[in-house]
Amino acid sequence: MINGGLALPDGPDLRRLPNAPPNLAGAGLFTLPNLITLARLCAVPAAVWLMLQHRLDLAFLVFIGAGISDALDGWIARAWNARSQLGAVLDPIADKALLVSVYVTLAAIGVLPDWLAILVVFRDLLIVGGVLVLWAVGLPPRIKPIFISKANTAAQILLAALVLLLSGFSFSAPILLEVMIWLVAATTFASGAAYVAQAARRTAGWNA
Repeated sequence: MINGGLALPDGPDLRRLPNAPPNLAGAGLFTLPNLITLARLCAVPAAVWLMLQHRLDLAFLVFIGAGISDALDGWIARAWNARSQLGAVLDPIADKALLVSVYVTLAAIGVLPDWLAILVVFRDLLIVGGVLVLWAVGLPPRIKPIFISKANTAAQILLAALVLLLSGFSFSAPILLEVMIWLVAATTFASGAAYVAQAARRTAGWNA
C-alpha cells in the first residue's frame, strides 16, 4: 500500500508521464521506441510458430532479439525524450504477450511442465481481472511494479531463455533447469498472493 493506493505488479508508472514536457506525454504512435515495441509484438507469432515447428534454436534467437529490442526502445525513449503514454502501456503488453506465449507453447510441446504454464497464465489473469474489478467498483488501483513482481518477471525471462537455449542447441543442465522451474513457480505464486493481499486491503479500506 502506497499512500492509500494499490501497487500492482508488472504495470507502467503512468503517473510520471503527465509531469513530462507536453511533446513527451503527447507523443504519437509512430515514434521510434513505439515502432520497436510494435516489432517486438509482431515477433510473438513468429516465436510461437518456430517453437511449434521444434525450431527452438531459432526461437531462442528471436527471444533474445526481443529482449535486446526491449532494452533499446527504453534507452531511445529516455535519451531522445520520446516517451509517450502509448509506449508506457504498449511496452509491458508486448513483453507479457511474448512471455505468456512462450510458456504456453513450451508447455504444449512438452518442454516445460504444463502446471507451470497454467500458474503463470492464471497469475496474469488474476491481476488483470483484479484491476478491472477495482475500476468497476470505483477504486482505480495505482499501477506500480513491486519488488516480488520484478523478481518474478526476471525469473520468468531467465527460465524461458534457458529452456530455449538448452532444448534448441541440445545442451543439458537438469539441476539448473529444475531450480529455475521452482524459482519461477515460487515467485509467481508470491507475486500473485501479494497482489491479492493488497487488493483485499484496498477494498477493506473502501468498505470501512
